[in-house]
Amino acid sequence: MVFSMTAFARSTAESPEGRFTWEIRSVNSRYLEPHFRLPDAFRDLEPALREQLKKQLNRGKVECFLRFHPQASQGQMRINEDLVYELNAAADAVHAIIGPGNAMNVLEVLQWPGVISAAETDSKQLSQQALAAFSDAVAALKATRQREGEDLAGLIQQRIGRISEIVAEVQQLLPQALAAQRQQLRDRFNDLAVTVDEERLETEMVMLAQKADVAEELDRLNTHVNEVKRILTQDEPIGRRLDFMMQELNREANTLSSKSLTTGITQAAVDLKVLIEQMREQVQNIE
Repeated sequence: MVFSMTAFARSTAESPEGRFTWEIRSVNSRYLEPHFRLPDAFRDLEPALREQLKKQLNRGKVECFLRFHPQASQGQMRINEDLVYELNAAADAVHAIIGPGNAMNVLEVLQWPGVISAAETDSKQLSQQALAAFSDAVAALKATRQREGEDLAGLIQQRIGRISEIVAEVQQLLPQALAAQRQQLRDRFNDLAVTVDEERLETEMVMLAQKADVAEELDRLNTHVNEVKRILTQDEPIGRRLDFMMQELNREANTLSSKSLTTGITQAAVDLKVLIEQMREQVQNIE
């Protein structure tokens, strides 16, 4: 199964305590690189989030964002009345010393540390809800990566099929190319008004055929094509293997180009390089 490393997912979960919204973005990378942006109240969850992510993904730079919106409810805000009485008494005492005009107003009292406190919530329960919401977001991200991966696999299979066709065409061109080279050599001798030594001609043709023999390169191209097809069926991360196969395919295409006897074979080598480069760009996004 083929998975892309480029994807985006958003997941929202509602609870009596509030609403959790996760956004996860992933792009290609040689390794798994998770990055988290969490509200202060949830920073302790990062080790557990990393561990959960490692169980689902193998490669990619993954950026995870959490937003938490608490539910507004009656009685959520509490006033420390004892502290307010103490502050008021202290203000009266100070007022008696320094004179009028310095009494604390209501806003100043409310801003005093500890006067207002939020209703206590179960932090453990909130953490579990955040982890559950993250699990849903990762599942959505993985589903997106799978859909995009299937599209990438289809594009690679199309190009692999075209490479097989080009290899078959070159194999059919080889006998004609060698015959044309033999005739070209004869014509050169005729132009020079040199008597053709058939034995010497055959020797030259054998040497030329050896230099221009691309049968091994074509066989290896077919072998690499079959290996790419096999890798695409594997149920494991395959991006690095495919990247290696692109290098091997490109090596054989370069050798084919350097040994070319005709413009037809040269053009075939160019077409192979274009197809291989297109696949290589797609492979960079495969996990």
